[in-house]
Amino acid sequence: MQAKRGFSLIELLVGLVLAMATVIVVLQVFKLAEGMRRSSTSGDDAQTTGAIALTLLQRDLRQAGHGLVNADLLGCEIALPGGWTLNGLAPLTINHPDIPAGDAGTDNLLIIFGSGSGSPEGDLINSAVSSSDYSLATAHAFHVDERVIAAPASRQSPCGLSLAQIIAEPTPPDVLVSAGTAGVAKGRLYNWGLTPSIAAYAVRGGRLTACDFLNHDCRNADPGNWVEIADGIVSLRAQYGQDNNKDTSVDSYAQNTPASACDWYRVIAIRIAIVARSPQYERGIVTEAAPSWAAGNSAAITLGGDWQHYRYRVFQTTVPLRNVIWRGALSGC
Repeated sequence: MQAKRGFSLIELLVGLVLAMATVIVVLQVFKLAEGMRRSSTSGDDAQTTGAIALTLLQRDLRQAGHGLVNADLLGCEIALPGGWTLNGLAPLTINHPDIPAGDAGTDNLLIIFGSGSGSPEGDLINSAVSSSDYSLATAHAFHVDERVIAAPASRQSPCGLSLAQIIAEPTPPDVLVSAGTAGVAKGRLYNWGLTPSIAAYAVRGGRLTACDFLNHDCRNADPGNWVEIADGIVSLRAQYGQDNNKDTSVDSYAQNTPASACDWYRVIAIRIAIVARSPQYERGIVTEAAPSWAAGNSAAITLGGDWQHYRYRVFQTTVPLRNVIWRGALSGC
């Protein structure tokens, strides 16, 4: 009788142990590779998000001040169509007192510009038939629905203005507006165009958010007023670039908001930094020190929570204020 051949119990147990060890090694390799992939992908996400957020801010900053760099307007309070008032009218403001603070250790920005094609010096108001009917030699330069600001011949103290809207196609020399302003004969009418922008930006809950002052009361931090434009943004820092010698070059950076028109004419650039964080939480510490930027300790980047367990990307740039530079060079301040 021929003996039957096969595996003994010991051989089966050894094979089972080897198979289990192989599976464990494969799983560990897969886990390591997947972790590296997620870390790499999350870093790419932070790179993309930060670049998009910086581009959006740069787009508005390049237009800041269009239509409002005249001394008759700078620093005034302005009544907006929604029924609220904004104080300290300026091309851009870092940490404007009317804007609620964002996340701890971050700055907020208020950027204002018009879209009109008229003279930045405004158009002379020959006479005011009423508080909302102005007579201009250049009435043909205005059109229905455009936003305008009427300023008196002599700056008032306190300076209070209104953003009005042209309610009918002008019939020269008359321009009819809503919410008119009295006492503006021999003053100036400034054309802010059809789509002016008064936008506030702040980091809230680890997101870059924006608020449109023309449609929402941005003095209120209610989430209904603020729209998320970029997730994973944990810090926004900014400084004014000042031309102290009136030679159209930046001599210093600071966060002190200018107090007068002459001070505003010296602000010819803004330096900003945006910090994007990857969404991937790492078990170990992957960021030993907080991110830094050109401002150093004068406007340091500070992070909260388990910040060392995330990866970061810092995006920074200096944006010249092209609507203010010529003012700094030619002003008699």
